[in-house]
Amino acid sequence: MEHRTLGKSGLRVAPIGLGCMGMSFAYGGADEAASLRVLHRAVELGVTLIDTAEVYGPYANEELVGRALRQLRGKVNIATKFGFKILPHGQGVERMAGVDSRPEHIRQAVEGSLSRLGIECIDLLYQHRVDPAVPIEDVVGAMANLVRAGKVRHLGLSEVSATTLRRAHAVHPIAAVQSEYSLWSRDVEAEVLPACRALGIGFVPYSPLGRGFLTGHLTSGAALAPDDYRHSLPRFQPQAMAANATMVDELRRLAAARGATAAQLALAWLLAQGDDLVPIPGARSLAHLEENVAAAQIKLSESELVAIGAAIAPASVQGARYPAVELAMLGL
Repeated sequence: MEHRTLGKSGLRVAPIGLGCMGMSFAYGGADEAASLRVLHRAVELGVTLIDTAEVYGPYANEELVGRALRQLRGKVNIATKFGFKILPHGQGVERMAGVDSRPEHIRQAVEGSLSRLGIECIDLLYQHRVDPAVPIEDVVGAMANLVRAGKVRHLGLSEVSATTLRRAHAVHPIAAVQSEYSLWSRDVEAEVLPACRALGIGFVPYSPLGRGFLTGHLTSGAALAPDDYRHSLPRFQPQAMAANATMVDELRRLAAARGATAAQLALAWLLAQGDDLVPIPGARSLAHLEENVAAAQIKLSESELVAIGAAIAPASVQGARYPAVELAMLGL
């Protein structure tokens, strides 16, 4: 795969990365053996950007990634995130208790991530969500100290506004912004993505397949495990899923005409939005991983891009992408 550079950072990675959250968190029961196979196969296929976070599990996902990739360290760039308060008891999202980006907490979080991953330096460290109680200048200042200490190579921010991004970048160069971006979530096109490009910052779309919905394989919430986080999302409520399914049907029709899958067409469309984008679709099976990686070989014509973009019209999508309490944490 031809590599891409995240902005002006010099961090070169394959055009499609791997989001690991679902291997340990949010999407129902996990299969560790299957996840290890996926991680190893991803490296064999040339995937070089592996994305995790301390809150996925919590902690379990970083431990999984560490076990899988410790011996393959020279072949991958590992990205992780800090920024949530994590309670000592409970399971999954029950242990998340708001945000915390105090400099002392950042240092503690990074030490924990390094230990769980079994590495000496994090390639890309993101603030997971902006903490309104801590000025972004103080946050990035603390992150920059970790770069100078050799514990972090590059800095990133997740779900940040263009204004906050500019303030952060003035303190220390930001290599990448990670936010949701896909055919059915294009809010970043208005301000955040243009700001990234003006500043020379790369962009890493998460949930590029709409948390699985854009694959066409999810037709109702009944297909999800009882503890699947998507049950709480407005777009995955029965009425919204039924309304949105008609758009995905059109995407599937276009994909069939091209000899591809809906997932591959959605990823190819996203890759065509700029060579500074590196999406990180999740995968819990070898088949889905290989399907996603193959999307990097699909080159779409201008007419195809227009047709695909029109098939999933964001203004027609039913349901917000997060519940109100989580929406309030975005774009600060």
